[in-house]
Amino acid sequence: MRNLDEIMDLCPVIPVIVIDRAEDAVPLASALFNGGLKVLEVTLRTEFGLAAITAIRKALPDAVVGAGTVVTAEDVRNAKAAGAEFLVSPGCTLSLLEAARAEGVPLLPGVNSPSEAMLLLEQGQRHLKFFPAEAAGGVPMLKSIMGPLPQLRFCPTGGINPENAANYLGLANVACVGGTWMLDKAAIAAGDWAEIERLSRLAAALAR
Repeated sequence: MRNLDEIMDLCPVIPVIVIDRAEDAVPLASALFNGGLKVLEVTLRTEFGLAAITAIRKALPDAVVGAGTVVTAEDVRNAKAAGAEFLVSPGCTLSLLEAARAEGVPLLPGVNSPSEAMLLLEQGQRHLKFFPAEAAGGVPMLKSIMGPLPQLRFCPTGGINPENAANYLGLANVACVGGTWMLDKAAIAAGDWAEIERLSRLAAALAR
């Protein structure tokens, strides 16, 4: 299983995917992957999330598929059983961290303050999601955190878009960003996978 350094270095943007129709999972993931986004976060926000992870892993063996919106120990176990290769949570609790360790699945826990980051660093967690990025201070906050805590690597998510993604990716403590802008709702509803692939190519071309 890949570690978080490897996963976060695979591409500059991790799409945060919400599956509203089961039949969309594989063609949507294929469009993202073909556009150059090799790491896919499928959230557990809908009833289709777990099945989508399994289907995407089977259809795209070269993609790195993780589970997002993981908030309980049960989510951790279900995500691993579905085939998730990494986990992403909006925040973190010790029980969540312990469950991920017990299952042997890398966890990217959410933080938005130096104290939260230090608590997780104390637990040996060096890779963190910065969420909600824009609402929590954005680029200036991450710059401020970098001074006293340079050993941390972040994936900012929440409010990231094509206009500000490069500003985040220009920071030394940002490995990648999470976003939804390439997941155009109208294109998905219409099954316009070529448009999703086009938007994915633009995202994958962002420089770090």
